[in-house]
Amino acid sequence: MSRMAALNEDIPRTCRAGCVVNVGNDFSVVLEDVPVPEPGHDEILLRLSATGLCYTDIHLMLDDLPMPKMLDYGVRSPGHEAVGVVVKLGSNVKSWKIGDRGGVKPLWDVCSQCARCWGGQETYCKKAVHTGCMVTGTYQSYMVSPAKYTTPIPDEVDDFTAAPMMCAGSTMLRSIRTSGLLPGDWAVFCGAGGGVGHIGVQIARAMGMRVIGLDGGDEKGDLCMKLGCEAFVDFSKTKNVEEEVLRITGGEGAHGVFVTATSPSAYKSAPLMVRVGGTVMCIGLPPWGTAFAGADPAIFIGNNLHMIGTQVGSMKDTHDVLEYAARGLVKPVYELYPFSKLPEAVSKLRSGKVAGRCVIDFNA
Repeated sequence: MSRMAALNEDIPRTCRAGCVVNVGNDFSVVLEDVPVPEPGHDEILLRLSATGLCYTDIHLMLDDLPMPKMLDYGVRSPGHEAVGVVVKLGSNVKSWKIGDRGGVKPLWDVCSQCARCWGGQETYCKKAVHTGCMVTGTYQSYMVSPAKYTTPIPDEVDDFTAAPMMCAGSTMLRSIRTSGLLPGDWAVFCGAGGGVGHIGVQIARAMGMRVIGLDGGDEKGDLCMKLGCEAFVDFSKTKNVEEEVLRITGGEGAHGVFVTATSPSAYKSAPLMVRVGGTVMCIGLPPWGTAFAGADPAIFIGNNLHMIGTQVGSMKDTHDVLEYAARGLVKPVYELYPFSKLPEAVSKLRSGKVAGRCVIDFNA
């Protein structure tokens, strides 16, 4: 949408939204008409153009993690990585204009006044508001967003590239930075062909790392090699995944293993694929109680093993990963669905059969 079109837009009273029915194992997503929200004094109203789908959405709809519940906040539309056009401003908003493009992230807002926010850990703010959980998410075609915490989108980055950067991109950049890996280091991505992992592969390559993709199936293998992996290990065909990674890395193991997959087996094997002094980064969220990140203490002690968990990316991480995208260094691979097919896209994501990311086009 052009800036002129946004200026002249007649904002409707209702809009379409993907709403969850029967939260739990039997959930489904249906399309309904809901009221268009009114921005508060310090908020902007966005008409969404695109949203990515993240497996955390599935967790929220399954209600299988010990985290705030959608129903506790009266939220029926999940989703937390989207891009849209500003169509209305709150009375106090001076930093945005009608027609600007803005991005919505997994955190809708933070307090910006605590030690965590000041110390680069804003994503752990005790007063953080989670998009699509505590407030209506990006499965809705119009949504409000705090002006101070909405991310400006560079002109060089299209909507379908920018939307996955809001969560998957910033999450991976934060994890790779936290790992401390350097150019030339070996990095293994468990779930390398998935929505988060395939973006991590590209960021690591842009940083000069040597990347091994780990996933299952020819489609994901082809994707990983196309994105620049030096090697791909297919867990569905490889008898001993850990030994194969050791072989590829000259018998030493990787400097870092990034677990973006949600399977218990990925967390079980990760500590066995790193070298002495190596790091396992925990990113993917299995259902609560189904997986354990770790190994026998002797492995930690004998190999000086590090294990670190990271959450989503910060405002700065999101800005920086958009710069990677603007330079053409990161380009999400996605399956594009019209908004009318949102329920089908959610079902495919739940099945684990998506290579790359699912992205919804609100204008199709």
